Parts: sequence; structure tokens; C-alpha cells
Amino acid sequence: MFRATAILIVFLLIAGHSFSQGIEDSVFVLETVEVSAIRSFKKEGAGMKEARVDSLIILRNINLSLSELLSENTSVFIKNLGRGALATASFRGTAASHTRVNWNGIPVNSPMTGMVDFSLIPVYILDDVDLKYGAASISNGSGGIGGSVNITNTVDWDNKLSVKYIQGIGSYKTFDEFLQFGIGNSKIQSKTRIYHNYSENDYTYINRGIADIDPETGEITNPLDTNKNADYTRYGLLQELSFKAGDNNVLSAKYWLQKAERTIPRATSYEGPDHSNLNNQSILDNNLVLDWKNYGRKYRLLLRTGYSGKRLDYWLKNYVPGLGEVPAIYSESRQNSFLNTASFNYDLLHDFSIEASMDVDYHDVITKDSVKKTGYEKDRLEMSLFLAIRKSFGDRLNLNLMLRQDWIDMKVVPLVPYFGFDFRVIEGKELIIRGNVARNYHQPTLNDLYWQPGGNPDLLPEKGISYELGVDYLFEMNGHQLHTGLTGFYSDIDNWIIWVPSYKGYWEPNNINRVESKGVEFDLSLSGNIGGVGYKIAGNYAYTSSVNYGDQLVWGDESYGKQLVYIPLHSGNLMVNISYHGFYATYQHNSYSERYTTSSNDVSRRDWLYPYFMNDLMFGKAFHIKKVTLAAEFKIYNLFNETYHTVLYRPMPGRNYMLMLMFKM
Repeated sequence: MFRATAILIVFLLIAGHSFSQGIEDSVFVLETVEVSAIRSFKKEGAGMKEARVDSLIILRNINLSLSELLSENTSVFIKNLGRGALATASFRGTAASHTRVNWNGIPVNSPMTGMVDFSLIPVYILDDVDLKYGAASISNGSGGIGGSVNITNTVDWDNKLSVKYIQGIGSYKTFDEFLQFGIGNSKIQSKTRIYHNYSENDYTYINRGIADIDPETGEITNPLDTNKNADYTRYGLLQELSFKAGDNNVLSAKYWLQKAERTIPRATSYEGPDHSNLNNQSILDNNLVLDWKNYGRKYRLLLRTGYSGKRLDYWLKNYVPGLGEVPAIYSESRQNSFLNTASFNYDLLHDFSIEASMDVDYHDVITKDSVKKTGYEKDRLEMSLFLAIRKSFGDRLNLNLMLRQDWIDMKVVPLVPYFGFDFRVIEGKELIIRGNVARNYHQPTLNDLYWQPGGNPDLLPEKGISYELGVDYLFEMNGHQLHTGLTGFYSDIDNWIIWVPSYKGYWEPNNINRVESKGVEFDLSLSGNIGGVGYKIAGNYAYTSSVNYGDQLVWGDESYGKQLVYIPLHSGNLMVNISYHGFYATYQHNSYSERYTTSSNDVSRRDWLYPYFMNDLMFGKAFHIKKVTLAAEFKIYNLFNETYHTVLYRPMPGRNYMLMLMFKM
């Protein structure tokens, strides 16, 4: 039984039931951290499920990657190949390529894979993380069948001079360093962030992929092993410049440079010598965005241009006796994307507005393997027109109609419509029913079409229809603030793309006729102050059914009607934070049900993943000396030393620790 999740649901329901009145949107101040209400009643968001990771959680997890932040605090499932390794996101049972990621308004998904490695995005470099679930992602662009993650950097026009330095020391020879320097006035602001992360990552684990059998007793034992060849390093720079040209114009420029190096450990099932199968991955990212925003009494104009470039090199060497290390793979990939947006929003009346935008993106990709003599060189031109018509009817009803028309290499893509509504059940109360119906569309990635060997140029685009219905409740009483939300969703997606082993000896992508994704999400956030003790409780639970209903004659009876691989049916998390006079403590819990690694969902074999329940604990103290803040924080990850995997044969670490020191002025 999935007992931990059941306990979490009961806890959330009890907490949600204990309050029963509504509020207007407000800001609650906990210590020096502003925590905003999750959702407001605005026509621009009618029908959408949106979530924002609040500033308290970001502050408490500033040394983590975005993959860990989302995994611990949202219902998004993160598929993680190991500590410091590739981590991808799955909204509502969809694939990693179905999650659209925007950095300050420009998409940063790889045109090769369609994915983003969330382990390479440090929390250091972000100020705000906004999530749009399901069809709500249409407002950010097409292709996000599951949803979108939007990362933004904000400007503090009141800042004159600020400095922040963080030093972290942790288990497995882990070192984190972060420096932020800001200077400016009411007209111009500059902020510079520099960071460096390194870890030997040599944790020990019980290797359940290898077993020793006692010949006399038949007893099976699993050896203790070390995560070898798994070190990683990451360093980067984020520079932000913002300038007010008069009262109605804002110009901004943001540049993010990052270099990452990591080795990839062998799977736990490997039994060869330690010096064979050595590999390394080197990643260089460059992202630049330039904005001009012009504000009028009734309109808002935005012009944006950006660039996203990635250089990814990977090599694998095998040790051959007598020859030494012999290269088996030396792959080089170059991705360059030029991204442009023009957007205009006009308020015809105070309760009626229109928005129109145009995106023109160009992607150029070159990839080659100098050992296998394979690769491809392709480009893609993407254009998109967007129109939104939004209307409010008093403070009781919001309507939102959005239309998006795309062209891929000048070929028209089916129109993507969205219709959503918000309805306030009781006048003056924040009990809101919302819903939407929409189509969605996802083009095959360049790797899907052209990867050598295996690319399939005959792939069909993925397309589907989705429905969503939910209720949100906001409440405040005597300094306590509550938000609860319950959402049901259903998506029917045709031509789902999946990579499978072929009779040719390599993997290749094919279309499944149909995948049905449906489920329920419950969210709760409660904060307040009792006798000078500030508290915040936040949690969520998700039931996600993502089932293959492809052609039985092609896919076979064993996979038909079964849950897609690596998608947990149940997941949930809970965060409790308490603070008092600069002292604070935070408890974090995550639960995931079993995940299948075969399309047949075969539990008689060993290649399926058991449920796991993760617990973290952290303590801290902040000291304030005039304008200077000094803080120390001690974190315990995997408090109960849980043995777990998120991907088969890729073990995660046991109990480990991190000490962080911060200086801020």
C-alpha cells in the first residue's frame, strides 16, 4: 500500500477543511520573505492552472538545481539519472519533450531532443519560477502538451547597492560558491551573479544490480559499491542590465553563460573492470535576451530578440588489453537558435482586452560522431501567430479565448485553439471554479527525424485534445492565509512518439496510435504567525494515469492498456517551515509509487522500481547587524537513509549533509 501518500492526502484534506471563508489577494510577510498568493482572479489566466514556487522555498533551496526544486515542491515528476546527472521533467504523465521551458521569455528547449536538462539550471540564477499546466502553456508557445516552466529574473528598482555571498560544503567532497553584486538607482540597474559547483559524487550504495550466491546456503547478498567516475563541475555567469528610458519605456539585457563537465557512472549491473567504459560529457551554454517594453495607458508593447546556443561533446572509451583506451564514441553537437517575439496587448475597455503576438525562431543543428562517422546537419524555421481575446463580467466571470497558428519550414500546422473560464461561486469570496478545453500539437524533434542511426523522417506530429476542470479556494483569517486547489484533467493524444529497439540492432522512434493521460491534482498552501512563530505548510498530491492505447496488432497485448514507463501513478510532497527570531527549521517529504521500466508493466521481473519516500531536514539561523545579514544553515538530505532509484540501475545517495554560510548586505 502506498501508505505515505495516503497519510499525506488525509493531512491535506484535514488542513483544507479547517478553514472556510474567502479573501482578496494579499501578500503575507514571513520574516523578510514575501510570499504571494498563488492565484488571482484575472481574465488573463482564465481557465488555467498555474503555480508559482514562492520566494521562501527558493531562498531555502538556493544551492539546489531546478530539477530538485521542482521535484520537492510541485507535482511535476522529475526523471533523474543520478545525482548531478541528466534530469528531465514530466507534466501529467507526458514525455520530457512535452515540457516547454522559457528563460526570460525565450524557449531554451533543445531543437535536437526537445528536452531541457533541469539538473543544469541552478536555483542561484533565478528569481521567479512559474508553471503552467496542460493547455495553459499555449500562452507561452506551442509544443508544451504537458505544460511549461517559465524562469524569470526580476528587477529591484529600489536597489542602490547589494552584495550576497554563499559558501556551501557538503558530503562527497561537494563545494558550492555563489556571489551576487547589484548596483543602480531608479533609472538603471545592474546585477551580476557568479557561481561554481563541484562534487566528487563518490557515494556508496548497496548494489542490487549484482548478487553473490552462497553455494552452500543459497543465500543471496548484494555487495556494497561506490559511485565511481561520477564527478561533476559547473560554473557560470549571469549578467542583467535594465534601463528606464522615461516613464513608459524599459530596456533590458540578460546574458547567461555556463560551462559544465561531468562523467557518467556505469550502470550498477556492470561487472567489468573499473578502468573500462570511461566517458565524459562537456556542455557549454550561451543564452542572451534583449527586451524593449513600452507602456501606455491602455496598451503594452514588447519587442524581444534572443539567442540560445549549446555545445555538447561526449566521448566514451573502452579499455582493450594491449591497446589501452580505445574511443568508441566521440560525439560533437552544435545547436544555435535565434529567437524573436513581438507582442501587443490592448485594453479596449477595463474588462475587455486583446493580445496579439508573433514569434519567428530559427534553429541550426550540426552533430557528428567522428568514430562512427555518423551525424546530420539540419535547420528549422518556426513561425507562430497568437491571438487572445479576454473578457470579464463583473467580478464573477472571466472568459479567455486563445488561438495559435504555427508554420514549420513554411508548412502550416493545424490551428491550436484554447477556451477557458473562471467563475466566482459566491460574490466577494475567493471560491473559484475554472476549466478549459483545448487542442495541442507537438512537432517531432530533429533527432526524432534525422538521428543517425535511427531517425525516422516518416514520423507524424503528435496532436491531441485536452480537458481540465478545477476549483481554487483562497482564505485569510487573523493573519493566517490558506490556498487549496483541486484539478481534474484528461488528454487524448494521437501519434505519440516513442523510441523502441528495432530489428536493425538500434533504437528508432515510432508513433503510437493513442495515449490517454488523466488524473487528479490536489494542492495546499497554509501560512501564518502564532505568537511570533511564523509557519508555512505547502503540499500537493497527484494521481496520474498515462496509458498506451496503441494498435494491439503492432504493439502487442502486453503493452496495450498499460501505464507508460517511469510514470508514477501516485506522487506527493509536503514542506513544513517554522521560523522564530531568525531561527528556522524546514522539513521536506516526497513520495512516489512504483514505476515500471517495461511497457508490459511486468512486476515478476526485477526491472521495476519500488516506491520510495524521501525526507530532508534543515536548520538555520540568521543574524542581522544593521544592514548586514549573516546566516548559517545545515541540511540533512535523505534523513532516514532510504535506498532508492529514479531510473533503473542508477542508484541515488543515502543520507548526506550540506553546511551553508551566507553574507548579505
